[in-house]
Amino acid sequence: MNNPEKQPGLTTLPGGLEPVAVGRRLFLRYSGAFVAGSALLAACKNEENPITVSPSPTMVDLGSGDIGILNYAYALEQLEAAFYTQVMTTPYGGMSDAERTILTDIRDHEIIHREFFKAAIPAANRIADLTPNFSAINFADRTSVLNTAKTFEDLGVSAYNGAGNLLKDVNLLLLAGKIVSVEARHAAVIRDLLNPKSADFAGDDVVTPANGLDVVRKPVQVLPAAQPFVRNTISGANLPTV
Repeated sequence: MNNPEKQPGLTTLPGGLEPVAVGRRLFLRYSGAFVAGSALLAACKNEENPITVSPSPTMVDLGSGDIGILNYAYALEQLEAAFYTQVMTTPYGGMSDAERTILTDIRDHEIIHREFFKAAIPAANRIADLTPNFSAINFADRTSVLNTAKTFEDLGVSAYNGAGNLLKDVNLLLLAGKIVSVEARHAAVIRDLLNPKSADFAGDDVVTPANGLDVVRKPVQVLPAAQPFVRNTISGANLPTV
């Protein structure tokens, strides 16, 4: 990455990585704040076609310790970025202007998240590009697309919530907290698209009524749910559990 001049609103990454500029997008005018890499976003603007990757190893081991957790998040962000890129490359019939704006913004956010983790993980320890398996999704059908988006976003929020206490580096925990706050807003707006002006944006299935907290899932619960959407076999056997 280039060495941008340090300016207000930049987040410094751990390990001496370059700062990432922050910005706001139209979608977040009503859904909340987002720490975004505008430089990364500009670099990714030409990504208008479905992600194509070279064949990857059949088995992908996420690794151990903080690196393993970063690879875990990176795998999920690869999946989401690939999904939303495909959604916007082959938009379903009748997609409204509002839906197009929201889904484009989410795509851009997920690409930023993916590229952030790609930059944050040392190349020697980083997992390979995953090969998505979206054969069960009908990208021409609004219901199929939005229900899949709901699955991905709900799963992603619960995954970050469940992995946070496994990170030892407090700086990484802070950054993960910023990302999960964005993912939660994605989840809320997708749910609202499916059932507008209802309580579903923070439904009892994802927010525990007794304490108002989001669902928490550990990697052992998340990876089997994500596996059907990835051709590689992902192993989290060496991830920390406490």
